Amino acid sequence: MGAAWLIGSILTVAVIAAPTDDVYRLGPDSEQQPGVPQGKVSEWMQLPSEAYPGTLHDYCVYVPAQYDAAKPAALMIFQDGQAWVRTTGDYRTPFVLDNLIYRREIPVMIAVFINPGRKPDQPEASAKEWGDRSSNRPQEYNALDDKYAKVITDELLPVLSKQYNISPNPEDRGIGGASSGAIAAFTVAWHRPDQFRKVLSTIGSFTNIRGGHVYPELIRSTEKKPIRIFLQDGVNDNRGLRGQGETATYDAERDWHAQNRKMVAALTEKGYDVNFTWGIGTHSNKQSGAILPEMLRWLWRDYPRPDDARDMSNRTLFVPTGAAAAAPAAQP
Repeated sequence: MGAAWLIGSILTVAVIAAPTDDVYRLGPDSEQQPGVPQGKVSEWMQLPSEAYPGTLHDYCVYVPAQYDAAKPAALMIFQDGQAWVRTTGDYRTPFVLDNLIYRREIPVMIAVFINPGRKPDQPEASAKEWGDRSSNRPQEYNALDDKYAKVITDELLPVLSKQYNISPNPEDRGIGGASSGAIAAFTVAWHRPDQFRKVLSTIGSFTNIRGGHVYPELIRSTEKKPIRIFLQDGVNDNRGLRGQGETATYDAERDWHAQNRKMVAALTEKGYDVNFTWGIGTHSNKQSGAILPEMLRWLWRDYPRPDDARDMSNRTLFVPTGAAAAAPAAQP
């Protein structure tokens, strides 16, 4: 069962079951709304890596209109950043953040969209090729060691901290991703809960690509860590079947949905702050894109806010002084 079969089986499931993804639609929170102050997304930058010598990571940064350099901001980091930042894609995260921050449903938040590491002569990740065939994505994202955590905590965070006032409190920091990007996000928080304590996981690859199927038992056998996590998956995700009909063989360690269910069971048994939803979709970003606003609201549901009947400071729409009406978004 090589990587080629694995990729091919996922694509086959997606093609056959596409109608079960098409039922999911983006809502108004994922669209640009009139009058909502719009944050800015930087140009793509490159981060050389010491954890993976000879590679670099492309990344860009979203800064909300409400950001005040005098006040520490929350932080959210998205793996496979090219998929999450596109305002014509399944997630349209800049629009979601604009709308939720405007309504004070999440804190003022810097967001970073980072792609898997690549060599300088390899192409940048794109909507058509996330990097499995052209970058270090398979190793970085699916391995359970702490090397990719070092990219985020030891290489990226120091650069960000020089440019932005980011809260040092790990409760104010979240990390997320889809598929292999989801297990990568969990692994960063698993190794470094002193830095990240919120995880957003969509169609997570907690499977035996690089040993990720062991996480449920690892969670059970390890002292509970202060991590909050929201998992999404579809019952038609890749189910570990190879072949057709009665001759098809089944590999439980390659069953995406079964492994996500095992993750929830282990996290629940251990007393983690965990939420989840199972849809009808395949290995697709359609459902998770549709519910991204709610996933973010849940992860950040208790960020500190004064609640005083006489205090209106957090009971109005958040429009920074001098903000102009939102203009059409530029594609990063």
